[in-house]
Amino acid sequence: MADADPHYRGIKDAESDANPVAETQPPIAPARRKKLLAAIAGAVLVGGAGYGAYEAFIGSRYVSTDNAYVGAETAQVTPQVPGTVLAVEVTDTQSVKRGQVLLRLDDRDARIALAQAEADLARAQREFGRTSATGSALAAQVMAREADIARARAQLVAAQAAFEKARVDLARRQRLAPNGAVSGDELTYATNAFDNARAGVEQARAALAQASASRGAATGELAANQALTQGLSAGSSPDVLAARARVQQARLDLDRTIIRAPIDGVVAGKAVQVGQRIAPGAVVMRIVPVGQVYVDANFKEGQLAKVRPGQPVTLTSDLYGDDVVYHGEVVGFAGGTGSAFALIPAQNATGNWIKVVQRLPVRVRLKPEELARHPLRVGLSMDARIKVAE
Repeated sequence: MADADPHYRGIKDAESDANPVAETQPPIAPARRKKLLAAIAGAVLVGGAGYGAYEAFIGSRYVSTDNAYVGAETAQVTPQVPGTVLAVEVTDTQSVKRGQVLLRLDDRDARIALAQAEADLARAQREFGRTSATGSALAAQVMAREADIARARAQLVAAQAAFEKARVDLARRQRLAPNGAVSGDELTYATNAFDNARAGVEQARAALAQASASRGAATGELAANQALTQGLSAGSSPDVLAARARVQQARLDLDRTIIRAPIDGVVAGKAVQVGQRIAPGAVVMRIVPVGQVYVDANFKEGQLAKVRPGQPVTLTSDLYGDDVVYHGEVVGFAGGTGSAFALIPAQNATGNWIKVVQRLPVRVRLKPEELARHPLRVGLSMDARIKVAE
């Protein structure tokens, strides 16, 4: 009905007259559309072929990651003896050489302990000398006891001879006494002489037994003394050796009051001040060997099929940018992924499980001469690229 309206038809004719191009512009030709689509398809094919060629000749020969960080075998400086800090000779970021003095502790207690140990050593040496001299005296005593035994034996022989004579005299007088040939006094005298001679024999036997016992005691003391000194000298006596060891320990403790750098590197994490009382084992600072740093590159597990120790690696750091390229080689692989050694490792044996691609640290050794020209610090970010095929 709108078209039948003369007024509406007049308006439409007026619009057509005002814009004659809208009705006369032709649509895009089908041939032109085909050429455009063909060009797009060709560009896609060329791009795909280029990518395929890149992967075949270049991309498949390398694996790379930007999840890599500088690390080092940092040396922890810990005192081995307790003490009060008298001086701190270094500061953070300072470069030090192996053997350079880092700290000085109060050494007065250590000096007193060393003096006491040296006194104990001198006492032990004197004791060994006295023990050795006692051995000679004990040997002389054994010889003296031998002489006492010989004298006691001679006295026993004499006593036995006197006893035999007294027995014979008493027997003779006892035979003559009934005939009156011997007086009673004489018989009594002979009887007393016999009793005295018998007592003399018993006394001589007792003296011989005593001399033998004395010799046994002297021999035992000599044996005990020889057990302490036989085959030994003043330098090999156990007591002397123990005292000398205590002297060496005291001297070592005195030396340890001066704490020195264990390696070449840079001081980091200094946590000690003058006047502080420190205990053995407390970490007072760290030494970072900046000339021996390495890189731990965390590659995805799917990238490591062709990675082997000894393969060349090129690296760049965020510190110096792409203008500085480091060269290294693969040293080895970590024993497990980072999640495996986490404080709270992931528990995958659950009902709700989502697979997460794991990363395995790959240790990369850097060239010392390149590190000398462009030093790195522990923890810096790196980009690593490993050539996995010749």
